[in-house]
Amino acid sequence: MTTSEAKDTASMPPAAPAAHSETAPAAPPVAKKVPVERTHHGDTFLDNYEWLREKENPEVVAHLNAEQAYTDAVTAGQEQLRTDIFNEIKNRTQETDLSVPSRKDGWWYYSRMVEGQAYGIQCRVRAESNGTLDDWTPPLVEAGVPVPGEEILLDGNAEAEGQPFFSIGGAAVTRDGNLYAYAVDNAGDELFTIRIKDLRTGELLPDTIENAFYGLTFSPDGSTLFYMLADDSWRPHQVKTHTLGTPVSDDKVLYQEDDVAMWTGFEISADRRHLVVSIGCSEFSETRLLDFAAPDKGLQVLIPRSAEILYDAEPFLLDGSEKVLLTHDRDAVNSMISLVDAAEFSKPLDRQEWATVVAHDDAVRVNGATVTATHMVVSLRKDTIERIQVTALEGLGTAEQAAAVEPVFEEELYTAGMGGSEYESPVIRLVYTSDFTPPRVYDYVLPAAGGQGQLLLRKETPVLGGYRPEDYVATREWAVAPDGTKVPLSVLRRADLPRDGANAGVVYGYGSYEMSMDPGFGVPRLSLLDRGVVFVIAHVRGGGEMGRHWYEDGKKLNKKNTFTDFVAATDWLAESGWVDPSRIAALGGSAGGLLMGAVANLAPEKYAAIVAQVPFVDALTTILDPELPLSALEWEEWGNPITDPEVYRYMKDYTPYENVRAVAYPKIAAVTSFNDTRVLYVEPAKWVQELREKSTGSEPIVLKIEMDGGHGGASGRYEGWKTRAWDYAFLADAIGATKLR
Repeated sequence: MTTSEAKDTASMPPAAPAAHSETAPAAPPVAKKVPVERTHHGDTFLDNYEWLREKENPEVVAHLNAEQAYTDAVTAGQEQLRTDIFNEIKNRTQETDLSVPSRKDGWWYYSRMVEGQAYGIQCRVRAESNGTLDDWTPPLVEAGVPVPGEEILLDGNAEAEGQPFFSIGGAAVTRDGNLYAYAVDNAGDELFTIRIKDLRTGELLPDTIENAFYGLTFSPDGSTLFYMLADDSWRPHQVKTHTLGTPVSDDKVLYQEDDVAMWTGFEISADRRHLVVSIGCSEFSETRLLDFAAPDKGLQVLIPRSAEILYDAEPFLLDGSEKVLLTHDRDAVNSMISLVDAAEFSKPLDRQEWATVVAHDDAVRVNGATVTATHMVVSLRKDTIERIQVTALEGLGTAEQAAAVEPVFEEELYTAGMGGSEYESPVIRLVYTSDFTPPRVYDYVLPAAGGQGQLLLRKETPVLGGYRPEDYVATREWAVAPDGTKVPLSVLRRADLPRDGANAGVVYGYGSYEMSMDPGFGVPRLSLLDRGVVFVIAHVRGGGEMGRHWYEDGKKLNKKNTFTDFVAATDWLAESGWVDPSRIAALGGSAGGLLMGAVANLAPEKYAAIVAQVPFVDALTTILDPELPLSALEWEEWGNPITDPEVYRYMKDYTPYENVRAVAYPKIAAVTSFNDTRVLYVEPAKWVQELREKSTGSEPIVLKIEMDGGHGGASGRYEGWKTRAWDYAFLADAIGATKLR
């Protein structure tokens, strides 16, 4: 086992400075043992704590409440630090603020926040049209200043009143602007109630849909609402249609996906002529189109999943001809873009003619493409950085195709992504950010032939409290993994921090599902940096920062690379001259929480503390049971241990719960929510019990549980700030970084 490589901690220096603030709490709660044997492929695992899965059992609830009481006692001395960090976040945030309005048909839509209120207020004002660029210049809205003609679509604060939890899971408006559909979750379980509001009268229609999943949109004529349902394992599998004014019981299933390993979703095409239903996993997919002009034809398959191509499709008209823009991995591991005449899809795949629009490049990961009436807009990743390119539609896919144009930004490490666009608009909305540049909203005027386009800054998110970007530094560094692979790191620190080997450090990682930890500004993180913490984001394999190979080298039977990459990042920090090696902590959530559990077993002596947020630490138990939420969908990420003995053995060798061992673990906080449907609370609850039983050290191991939260914790911005302050205070206290510099 790889855990055997971890060093003996007996002769190591203390894990953190002596000045800790925890009190002397009572003994931690001890769950009773109810042995359950789990046997697969000739291997039997004895699980003493599986009974904690019984969510309705009062004994389980009592145990979880006892865990929280113990956590409160252990961390009582951190209360002032938590309060300080919360206030720092609050004082840097302009609490009364508005988003930049986005145009849709005859209206400008935006949201605003009000000081003292936890949730956003969705609003709109009428738009003018005179056929010029001015039509797409958003109205100037200022914080705290009434907007003439403003209509409130939805006040989240009023909706949340008296509810234990509140989250919006989607919203849609009819093209005539008369009806507004929205989905609300009041439990945190990501099941939503859909309501429809008549914006002319402010009244709710009687049409109410319960237990829907993410995703809703109206048909172009506004008579039909499309929405998603999930099955018992929280897998979105049904696209349903509701005809307004009819009983919900009469709603029809437009599409149902019965393969438990496939995810289903839908969206409206850019030109709003088709409903695009996407079915897929991380390795191949299938797209079905509903032509709103001919709905009786039903859904039409483009490329069947049997072709095992991973692709996205954008149907549109080009010079009056039906075309489909395909972003696909056919003979292109990093994906490429092809233009295909719609009639080609009726032919066998090997006889179809696809015109190359963006060729495959081993150094460039193509993420996706959409269209406006005049341009193709491509999202891609090069040199780890997400960026946008645009190409005129005229001549697309021919020898006369125009060269791509890319908006130019000044910083080396940044993120530039789509913030939405309207098909007929001469501009696209971009959102730009970096580690120390607050989000900026730009409108990019699409270039004429031979032009470069123009960036129009619409807003930079204000940061209060005397924030100055020049006070901080972000650099790209590289760790070296055990197999020689260079792992990119983003290293964040204050500019005035001395490189004296005495500072504290935090290493953060995720490394799954091809998700990239891109440069992005975060107000809460400043509270750590201002306490002298060097914050390292480890872009480990399993993420998407370095292309598709980077992802594939950190999944399934290569998953251990994710963990050893993170340890290599930790070693880089320990040897960098910036920090005291005994003052390093680790942080990660969800699949990054599995990473935290894995590195805790691999190298517990390297960390003074670990915070694992909603951690997927009992992954093997979960994935072995396809009836559990989202389990079957995980087979394409981790492998299928039910049918494959090699996958089972490989996972059993790294999954955190099965590999807890008799070593001195550092301080560990597992943070979870009772109603989380993605990573059930039982996983960290079991893990904490196992850690406490086997650890040979004396550091506290706690379970922080939000009894009214979901995968993202409690709802509302203030509760979110409190959660972040709790996590950061736990880490800062453990690594002796409690005082501002």
